[in-house]
Amino acid sequence: MEKRTIYLTNLSVEDAQTRFFMRLQLRQKPEVEQIEVIQSLGRQTVGPVFANCNSPLWDNAAMDGVMVSSKCTEGASETSPIHLRRGKDYFPVNTGDLIRPPFDAVIMSENIQEAGDDSILIRQGAAPWQHVRPVGEDIVQGEMVLPSNHTIRPVDIGALLSGGLTHVAVKQLVRVAILPTGSELIESGQAPKPGDIIESNSHMLAGLIQSGGGSPTRFPIVPDVYEEIKAALQTALEQHDVVLICSGTSAGTKDYTIHVLEELGEVIVHGVAMKPGKPVILSVVKGKPVIGIPGYPVSAYLAYKNFVAPILHTLSGETQVWANSVDLNLFSPAAGGEKQEIQQRVCPLSETQAEEPKISAAVTSRIVSSLQHREYIRVKVGRIGDDWVATPLPRGAGAAMSLVGADGFCIVPQNCEGIEPGMNAEIILSRDLEALKNTLVSIGSHDLILDVIADAMPKLYPGISLSSSHVGSMGGLLALRRGEAHIAPTHQLDDKTGTYNIPMIKQLFPGEQMVLIKGVGRTQGLLVKQGNPLRIETIKDLQRCRFINRQRGAGTRMLLDYKLKRAHIDSSEIVGYERESATHMAVAAAIASGSADVGMGILSAAHAMGLAFIPIAEEAYDFVTFASFLELPHMCAFIELLRNQALHEEIHRLGGYDLTGCGEICRIDC
Repeated sequence: MEKRTIYLTNLSVEDAQTRFFMRLQLRQKPEVEQIEVIQSLGRQTVGPVFANCNSPLWDNAAMDGVMVSSKCTEGASETSPIHLRRGKDYFPVNTGDLIRPPFDAVIMSENIQEAGDDSILIRQGAAPWQHVRPVGEDIVQGEMVLPSNHTIRPVDIGALLSGGLTHVAVKQLVRVAILPTGSELIESGQAPKPGDIIESNSHMLAGLIQSGGGSPTRFPIVPDVYEEIKAALQTALEQHDVVLICSGTSAGTKDYTIHVLEELGEVIVHGVAMKPGKPVILSVVKGKPVIGIPGYPVSAYLAYKNFVAPILHTLSGETQVWANSVDLNLFSPAAGGEKQEIQQRVCPLSETQAEEPKISAAVTSRIVSSLQHREYIRVKVGRIGDDWVATPLPRGAGAAMSLVGADGFCIVPQNCEGIEPGMNAEIILSRDLEALKNTLVSIGSHDLILDVIADAMPKLYPGISLSSSHVGSMGGLLALRRGEAHIAPTHQLDDKTGTYNIPMIKQLFPGEQMVLIKGVGRTQGLLVKQGNPLRIETIKDLQRCRFINRQRGAGTRMLLDYKLKRAHIDSSEIVGYERESATHMAVAAAIASGSADVGMGILSAAHAMGLAFIPIAEEAYDFVTFASFLELPHMCAFIELLRNQALHEEIHRLGGYDLTGCGEICRIDC
């Protein structure tokens, strides 16, 4: 059975939310379950919880010493001590021991004197109930320990147990079924065959659901077979409150999700004006929300944030944001102002987004966006002086690492063509604001040593981190000049002198006091498959191979151009010269996979991907900054780390580096 569909709608995120949530008529889940107190962390109480017993259960000693009758100690002083006899006037006690009548006080061990013959001397009288914890001092049987709608914390568990409670009534977690679909998908750990894709979205979604207070159930992968997808959905609906169908939401001949949902229920929205994530499907089947999640990781994440998280919040009772009723005619164009009013009663963004911290930051590079979509741009964020800056990360919907590396999202509104460099934009943060203030912002050339440094820095200097964005040597120097970075890693070759970095620094920063922090010497060369099957030896051999290049402005690309010029080779003669990659590792991966024959990169990248390497040149990979930044705590930590012997050993293991003088400071008067 093969069908092809088109997007039914291109609604704004707000309109899609409104239509969907009004149709669902969500209410807080009434289900209650009794669970063990020791398993209740993070769960929410249904009603007030009352103690079953007193705490302490009886009068007990608050100190080590002896229990006495306070009346027998009256008149004791330094000049007139009183003798007390064991068994008649006192008994030894440890902290927590039962205090039995007629005893009503405890004298601490340090305030008694052994007198022999099982007797002691005391030189100060004891007040009634001195150093005694009376029954019910902390908790009294029948009093409230926790109120309704309370999220149970570790300290609450202790109080509940002390109050004699072994079980507590909590709201049942929202049960969410996750159905991964796709004949091309395999489980992690399976040996992949050509064309296979490791399924990961369902596990990411399960983590998001769990952290959002839901209970996820991941079903086995369902192949692209209409009846199997239909059967899995029907099974999932029996025991779950919400169902997520992962992928199959677009317009391919085997994208069956939309057709299954149309047969079993009602599709409210198919296609939302957001990017990534446009082909999301919002439907209702048997009165339950069923959401078709797009297949790319970033699209799946945004579909969760905008449409799944608010459902979990409402069903779990954390918020009640939806209006009680709605006239669907209000969604007609003629409704005008009424439609806007209803949208405000719902919510413009998911509750989770609304709760996340926001800042205004200057965008470091131009963002071009379609007028048709609201676009979510992943960004790295840092603080330069008194200003926040945001550097866009790769925008592809499949770029899962852009989610891992992102400090937040810059949202480009629908009907906006984009954001120009230097313009301020609102950033929704996904990292702690205080942590970002102590982040050293690096923009420039890529090298594997940046990963080693980024990993080591917070270990050696708690609270300080390195944020690295890869835009090439020239791009980094320009970002530094614009005040968008603390340091610019660079290996900028001057084609007139054949020297590195300093000539370009003097050219770009006239009149400034600049600093070059010595990095590493490294070997650049040609990366080829093991055994060098095409017998590539020099730059001239690139004319008969499939090449993969670095992006414009990258120092590696400038080195290549320098070598081509000296060899009298026109770049148009090289197949793949215009094919660009942002990192050395991406170049190496393309060659290892067979999609390219050769590329230029560093020796450590060749080692990492098991490739052969033909040396071409030695170069200086250094770090440029303003002299005024040298006193910053995170800059001091960075320089100190560059001189760390343990770091040097780690870098040496990568291969192809000379660390002579690493961390030395060279001041440049431009």
